Amino acid sequence: MKKFISLMLALVMALALVACGSKDDGKEKLVMGTSADYAPYEFMYPNDKGEMVYGGIDISVGQAIADHMGKELQIENMGFDFLLTNMQNGKCDMVLAAIEVTDDRLLVADFSDPYYTDLPAMILVKAGDATTYKTLNDFAGKKVGAQTATTKETIVKEDMAGAELVSLQVVTDMINQLVNGKLDALVLDGAVAMQYVQNNKELAIADASSELGEALPYCVAVAKGDPKGLLPEINAAIADMVANKKVEQFIADADALADVAVEVSAE
Repeated sequence: MKKFISLMLALVMALALVACGSKDDGKEKLVMGTSADYAPYEFMYPNDKGEMVYGGIDISVGQAIADHMGKELQIENMGFDFLLTNMQNGKCDMVLAAIEVTDDRLLVADFSDPYYTDLPAMILVKAGDATTYKTLNDFAGKKVGAQTATTKETIVKEDMAGAELVSLQVVTDMINQLVNGKLDALVLDGAVAMQYVQNNKELAIADASSELGEALPYCVAVAKGDPKGLLPEINAAIADMVANKKVEQFIADADALADVAVEVSAE
């Protein structure tokens, strides 16, 4: 019995040592909220081991911020329309999700300096309809999709008179509905729309997209009042990225993964 107990104690000690060795390097975590259904900004892809990992422009920006702070980046995938609310409730420290500053968002969050400005928003339609929609007025009476709680909803409401706004939480659902004829068009950020066109010959950019104007820059969101004091270091990291043109490399890295990118909606 004593021999058995001794063996058990040795096993427990061995397991304890393994557990200690499997811990991270003691770095404080920086939790980033995102919505990984928006390539090339945030998505998942299989790494060399076949494991699904996060990738995209915003993921690389978040990692650069964490590295600058000496923290370990932890990514939490959420529905876009819950990102700021979840951050207010303490479920993440910052939000990166191709998010623009608006008056409504400033009521519940503070924002960093800009780190990137996308192509202007574009209207995605079926390839055969690209020249049918020459002006925004041509969408009157049409069903136009936009992701819930995004500035693209505002574009449909304010710039596409007579269009019927259809708000959906997940971008891939919108794409499926467009391809299947349940929607007539979608409004997306320019780089996102272009990637769908490159990967799907059934889709095209409507001529009327030229009327949508300029894009707003993307920023990092933190809780209102910045209670954790993150903004100074986030802005310092962004300044380094901009000065050293790191974002351009992040874009190239994301583009290189376009063929294996998987857009993953949150539970």
